[in-house]
Amino acid sequence: MRSSNPVFSRRGFSRDNGYAGFNAAPQAGGPAVGTQGNPHAQQGGNPYAQNPYAQQDLQYGAPPQAPVTTTGRMTMDDVVMRSAMTLGTVTVGAILAWALLPVSSSSYGLAIGAALVAFVLAMVQSFKRKASPALILGYAAFEGVFLGVISEMFNARWSGAPFQAVLGTMAVAGATLLVYKAGWIRVTARYARIGMAIAIAFILVTAVNLLLVVFGVAEDGGLRSMGPLGAIVGIIAILLGAFFLTLDFKQIEDGIAYGAPREEAWLAAFALTMSLVWIYIEMLRLVAIFSGDD
Repeated sequence: MRSSNPVFSRRGFSRDNGYAGFNAAPQAGGPAVGTQGNPHAQQGGNPYAQNPYAQQDLQYGAPPQAPVTTTGRMTMDDVVMRSAMTLGTVTVGAILAWALLPVSSSSYGLAIGAALVAFVLAMVQSFKRKASPALILGYAAFEGVFLGVISEMFNARWSGAPFQAVLGTMAVAGATLLVYKAGWIRVTARYARIGMAIAIAFILVTAVNLLLVVFGVAEDGGLRSMGPLGAIVGIIAILLGAFFLTLDFKQIEDGIAYGAPREEAWLAAFALTMSLVWIYIEMLRLVAIFSGDD
């Protein structure tokens, strides 16, 4: 049984067989997984052994070999639409926060509050079995407020940093998609295990570093300083963000191939939004570090 926590499991579409992307995904327009190439199906065994949604095909009244374009199934258009809505909500929230909230300590406190609310909403959605558009869009709205405030603060000290961070985020996302589609990165079970181990270690080390900074043990931000060490840590964080994106791309690809229900497109949009927000925040810090104190 997969974990439903998108922060640590990155939500594969598999229901009972681990991460769906680590099984042999069907080719677009080909036979459904669980039939061709599945020895269990060919030998009279369980025809749904590899396709986590084959059982659900019966609920929709479609045979296991129904094409993935069956009504009610997730398509790329669904993912694009939901992602546009989620990222659009983040953008609108950020623009409004930038325009309406002045750079001040009170605004910073509001940004922290918005970030905490966004985190809670994300965790609630993470442990739900089904996607909740209200929770996902609520997360996006509060995350947008947080990003708008901190972006304005960074811009006040490092003029143009947010714009450069947006361009950097787009570049990382585009490059990651390019190498993924070119087949230079193969999302396998081993790849995901190693990457998630590094990501969890990074998060734990970052959390410990934050506590050390709060209690005055680590000076100037410790590992997250605005110096060379902070730049190295920031680059590692951006690479982890790119790793998360590869898992998201695999999730979307397998979800469409397996015939995931249309509402799963919200989970794909949720995953992409979190990965892009992660990369943007780290890119913002990195731009500031390389900009110096000017």
